[in-house]
Amino acid sequence: MGTLNVKLVSSRDDLNRNTRNILQDLKALETMLEESWFNEAPIHIGAEQELCLVDSHCKPKPISLEVLDRIQSPGFTTELAKFNIEINLDPLEFTGSCFSDLAQSIAQNMDELYALGSEMGFDPVMTGILPTLRKTDMEDHNCTPLPRYHALMEALSKLRGREYELSIRGIDELNIKHDSAMLEACNTSFQVHLQVAPKDFVQKYNIALAIAAPTLAIATNSPFLFGKRLWSETRIALFQQSIDTRVVSEHLRDRSPRVTFGNHWMQDSIIELYREDIVRFRPMLMTDPDDDVTQMIKEGKTPDLSSLMTHNSTVYRWNRPCYGISPNGKPHLRIENRLLPSGPSIVDEVANSAFWLGLMEGAHQEYGDITQKMEFDDVRSNFISSAFAGHDTDLTWLNGQKISTSELIAKELLPLARQGLEKRQVNSEDINYYLGIIESRNQLRRTGSYWILQSFSKLSKEVLSDERSSTLTSAMIKNQKSGKPIHEWELAARQDSREWSATSLLIEEFMTRDVFSVEENDIPELVANIMDWQRVRFVPVEDKKGHLCGLVTARRLIRYLVDRAGNDKCEEKPVKDLMISNPITIAPDKTVMEAMKLMQQHNAPCLPVVKNSALVGIISEGNFLNVTASLLNVLEEQHEG
Repeated sequence: MGTLNVKLVSSRDDLNRNTRNILQDLKALETMLEESWFNEAPIHIGAEQELCLVDSHCKPKPISLEVLDRIQSPGFTTELAKFNIEINLDPLEFTGSCFSDLAQSIAQNMDELYALGSEMGFDPVMTGILPTLRKTDMEDHNCTPLPRYHALMEALSKLRGREYELSIRGIDELNIKHDSAMLEACNTSFQVHLQVAPKDFVQKYNIALAIAAPTLAIATNSPFLFGKRLWSETRIALFQQSIDTRVVSEHLRDRSPRVTFGNHWMQDSIIELYREDIVRFRPMLMTDPDDDVTQMIKEGKTPDLSSLMTHNSTVYRWNRPCYGISPNGKPHLRIENRLLPSGPSIVDEVANSAFWLGLMEGAHQEYGDITQKMEFDDVRSNFISSAFAGHDTDLTWLNGQKISTSELIAKELLPLARQGLEKRQVNSEDINYYLGIIESRNQLRRTGSYWILQSFSKLSKEVLSDERSSTLTSAMIKNQKSGKPIHEWELAARQDSREWSATSLLIEEFMTRDVFSVEENDIPELVANIMDWQRVRFVPVEDKKGHLCGLVTARRLIRYLVDRAGNDKCEEKPVKDLMISNPITIAPDKTVMEAMKLMQQHNAPCLPVVKNSALVGIISEGNFLNVTASLLNVLEEQHEG
């Protein structure tokens, strides 16, 4: 998330002062590039590991600040949500045993988390989107209470208001509204950094754009959000929509989203990317620089360019340009790959990194200026297609050639990645092992997304809906601890389920979402047929905006129909005359136990689930029978064990 020492741009004076600072930083960067200040060798790589924290039931556990108070390693830091943590891994020279060293570094940090988790009652999970996330977990109360995060939330709300919409179609369809940009916190990634010499930056950045699609396709691990099966890498659609500051307009004017693949090939230098971001996006956050950048340049001192970098941290290119200062005091440039999801395992993450970094070297050596061989629109289209369909994507490659992802990786990209790693003199054992994981994953078509979807389908036949996501997450944790790559994982099964407790369930986890409703002026015969056809005993009544108006029960309907059958003069009534006008309702963030007490207290056979007056679901005695069945299964298995 960048530096924490920032604040909201809250006035015209703030905006003007910050804009001047950004422009001064950009001028300083231009001067340093013109005068060749930059560190070019040795080349280093780096990574950032994002994680989720879950409780004993595999639900998000918002205790990151408490965990960080206990942790010993300096690389651990906060993320936007209180149930996420980030590990900033030490840079490594891009040669020799860098990949096995990277894997060891991640493993050492994870071992520290596992040990602490056994004391504090949590598990760390490496996953692109945590399967057990609930919409209620994404409320503002789970935002990490630090100024940067609150400033970011406030800035996004100022730009687009408090209403956020998600609309994503995949196997299932997700259409929701939310009142917080916390939806961004659903994403968990493994970000890889490559140091690049200024003279190579343009061509290598364009290579990064070209290889984004196949790199993502073989690494997808996020097909699941809020119980819905969506894109192979749902993070891509989710992140763009959750941070999109554009508002709907009746005009045809093009506006670029803050989460972007880009709009064209890079042509001149890194400066053009920063210039484009300055002219397209107003600053949301600012920092007050400690030093006079212009004076530092005159004195030959390397500035940190804090104003420009703060602005850069709020423009989310999937391949982000980065500036930093090396330990020797010289500046350097990096490309940050933000495409890759967290997980499924440490070795999978390192394999993804080796594949991408090898391609960055090998493809640059082989293709040179990729802009002469591919159209930018094809590259961007490839990226979206790979995010949607993953490994099953057909790509448009060099000179307009159509080729499957599997064939492209096997015949062209794996050899190029090997060539690139050999050029960097990476140990042959590392090359064979980590590229071998990509090769096996490609041959078997076993990505993280495939494992999740197949496991979910299998669990659908074994456990109830409210158990699937927690069992899936529990299986993830078990397999991650095994150290095996994803293509060797067994599908999740019922025996992977942990001790299950209905008291921890929220209403949104087990309510019936597919609700059949009527309007106040509909005829009772329609209600009767809905009850008959759908085998339900309660039909909610909504207005045209989806607000709950009442509830028709089978008992009330039968009484009306019996009266009419015995009396020809009985006047036909609309639904509003039969319904319970003020039914007892419950919110989706309440627990099962609260629902049971409410139903007992009011002798209510069902409860419409309502948020902000809108009907979002319904729970009835049938739902509780499902919960009871799950509890009985657990007790039986414990007894047999």
